[in-house]
Amino acid sequence: MHVVYEVELQCVTKRFGDVSAVEAVSLSVPHGEFLTLLGPSGCGKTTLLRMIAGFESPDAGRIFLKDQDVTELPPFRRDVTTVFQHYALFPHMNVFENVAFGLERRRIAADEIKHRVAEALEMVRLTGVDKRQPSELSGGQQQRIALARAIVLEPRVLLLDEPLAALDLKLRKQMQLELKSLQRRLGISFIYVTHDQEEALTMSDRIVVMNAGRVEQIGRAEEIYERPLTEFVAGFIGVSNIIEGVVHSSNRTSIIRIGDAQIAATSDGLATGQRVRLLIRPEKISISSEGSEERVSGVIESAVYLGESTQWRVAIDGEQTITVLEQNKQAFRPVESRIGETVFLAWEPESAVMLEG
Repeated sequence: MHVVYEVELQCVTKRFGDVSAVEAVSLSVPHGEFLTLLGPSGCGKTTLLRMIAGFESPDAGRIFLKDQDVTELPPFRRDVTTVFQHYALFPHMNVFENVAFGLERRRIAADEIKHRVAEALEMVRLTGVDKRQPSELSGGQQQRIALARAIVLEPRVLLLDEPLAALDLKLRKQMQLELKSLQRRLGISFIYVTHDQEEALTMSDRIVVMNAGRVEQIGRAEEIYERPLTEFVAGFIGVSNIIEGVVHSSNRTSIIRIGDAQIAATSDGLATGQRVRLLIRPEKISISSEGSEERVSGVIESAVYLGESTQWRVAIDGEQTITVLEQNKQAFRPVESRIGETVFLAWEPESAVMLEG
């Protein structure tokens, strides 16, 4: 059975001179999905979005929208709409005129325009501001107007290029929730570009992690966080401990030697003596004053008190350092008093992820 996707990219490549901005990216976006392109500046995510929109042409590969090859089509002939970081509202037009602009260019009847603009403003919770000028609105309100101007066109796919980057932290978090709620109400596909990992984890159905023009990993938020495939993904998403060890024995569960400790990890097919890298998230590690062969010993180098938790930096194995996030459940004790203390670290075997590269 042939599956039809809202957006499908087949080995799309884009080069600027000798620089490969996007390299052989293939991607499928089903109807109604909130997909986020995540990565550092210069990784190719915005270039990829601009190719879907039609603002850039690929040097190789094909782009399909609902089974239609649109690779050579200009932006106005693609059933997608883009919302940019800088809202690009027309300062000489009021809110109604800004939102209605695209409909008027399509020569939609006046009554239909009035109805659809009112509906779009209600959707972004800005009913009643249609006569106001953009300069009279807050940054968050301007961003919602930009969204209303996009959704009033009823696109199959909405493309968003870091639309919340210019907002302050509190408003950005509020808008993240509102955007996800809006996407669910509309029921259309969103493709969202950001370099903010928390933003991606908060809103996305799936995340595409990009690095140097290539896709490192695609998956749901929990898959990307809990089971990163590469060291880049592990380091980019959340706080990570990358710990080196040597395989002591391997069956269905491998035993990894780290310093004097032997730690179990859920991986097989490893050779005895092989050096490996494990990812362990700070919140997965328990810290104790009691030692055993299954615990890694170390010395607390520093501590940061975070209120409900404390972040410890523990030196192990003479050269490696591990970050541990411990909930503050015990009786109060100044964290500075524990600097230099010998402690023992442990984690569940399934919490240690083998990294490929």
